[in-house]
Amino acid sequence: MTRDGTVIDGLEVNGAITVEADDVTIRNTRVRGTPGWWGILQRQGHSGLTVEDVEIFGNGRERTQFGVLNQGVMITVRRANIHTISNGISTEQGLIEDNYVHDPKLYKDDHVDMIMSSGPPAKGTELIIRHNVAVNTLDQTSAIALFQDFGVVRDVTVEGNLLAGGGWALYAGAGAKGTSSNIKVIGNVFSRRVWPKGGFAGPVAYWDAHGRGNVWRDNAWEGGGKVTPE
Repeated sequence: MTRDGTVIDGLEVNGAITVEADDVTIRNTRVRGTPGWWGILQRQGHSGLTVEDVEIFGNGRERTQFGVLNQGVMITVRRANIHTISNGISTEQGLIEDNYVHDPKLYKDDHVDMIMSSGPPAKGTELIIRHNVAVNTLDQTSAIALFQDFGVVRDVTVEGNLLAGGGWALYAGAGAKGTSSNIKVIGNVFSRRVWPKGGFAGPVAYWDAHGRGNVWRDNAWEGGGKVTPE
């Protein structure tokens, strides 16, 4: 996609969709992602991609690395069914809501995350992850991950999601690069459906309890009981 404002609606796509334009919308579309690549990619230097009411998946034999990969600025992903991939949704900023990301595939040397961020959002933006079902049926890496690969995590809201599986169901933003800030983890439900501890090792890791503006509130086990970071 190279024309600003393009709308893709109701297609069956065999291969990757690469967005090199602003304010593109992809809806009501099924994407069989390209082996080794992705289903949908927004390239660096672009912003405003909306992905909604789509299904994105790999063939289960060859790696499709990402369902949705955002290298640009703002993105919205809502009501997507993403499965049979290595990583579901990867972005540092935007709105990720009402998605079902599940049943990943593991290939050699992979980290496997259903929804992930690798660093801080772009200046003046934030990342909101809400009302998703993220189920990683493997013993690594996460259902939702906030990593410090490219900088100190800040300005992220993780709210009202159902999380299960992975090594830890949630990687909560702490790391060696510094103390995370303004991370709000509120009203999420952690499930034991995949592993008895939520994730293979536990429900949550890498939480900065004393980070400025960090909030951990009303997070519970499916069926009852509080979830508290170690």
